[in-house]
Amino acid sequence: MQSSQFTITVAGAAMPVYLARPDGDEPRGAVIVLQEIFGVNTEVKRITDLVAAAGYVGIAPNYYYRTHPDLNVPYTSEGLAKGFEAAGQVTVDNLKTDLQSVINYLNDQPFVHNNHIATWGFCFGGSVAFISSMMPGLSAAIAFYGGHIAQAMPNSDFVPIDHAAEVHVPLLLVFGGKDAYIPQEAVDKIESGLTAAGKRFEVQVYPDQDHAFFRDSSQSMNEGTGDALSRDVSDAWERVQAFLGVHLT
Repeated sequence: MQSSQFTITVAGAAMPVYLARPDGDEPRGAVIVLQEIFGVNTEVKRITDLVAAAGYVGIAPNYYYRTHPDLNVPYTSEGLAKGFEAAGQVTVDNLKTDLQSVINYLNDQPFVHNNHIATWGFCFGGSVAFISSMMPGLSAAIAFYGGHIAQAMPNSDFVPIDHAAEVHVPLLLVFGGKDAYIPQEAVDKIESGLTAAGKRFEVQVYPDQDHAFFRDSSQSMNEGTGDALSRDVSDAWERVQAFLGVHLT
């Protein structure tokens, strides 16, 4: 596996990205990893490396580059506040512009199977992944505990699920049953909205897990511990691999 950090030009500005991929130039499907509110940190890079280890090209763009280019805050209340501040300055239009630039970059690379690209987002990034499902150039989208799918995006009146009719790729949506940020009513709203719009989607709720259960540090942060957490994390990763195997091949 090889990894690198560089920038992609977006409307004259430099957007940092982290890329990890298997060795060799054989064309492969690609996954755009969409960060939590804390920045493109060690955890986001771990996920991107995980994608590469599974045989795909992984790339994590820093969509805070316009206002908080170096944001990398800890998983603390102070870090959470700074992350929300940064997320609140990200617009839906800018997110779409940034994602389209990443899609264009990937399709220009000899090691990427053209137009075989998915997104996989976490928390705020999960909501971004849902929005990405409305864009051209993608094959699938995965949202882990996207907290703003059923409610307005930060500093915006855009509620992603209200635009379910615009979704045009299959979705895998994963939640924790103990997640106070995303109650069951929100999950029900998402399911009913997608069903009414006739979209292809899978929803998986892990009853024993809290928000961000897939995060490497979650065992010390959430109620889910030990075997239950390990079991559900393993199951979620298997579902992701199966989903990508269907839609990126």
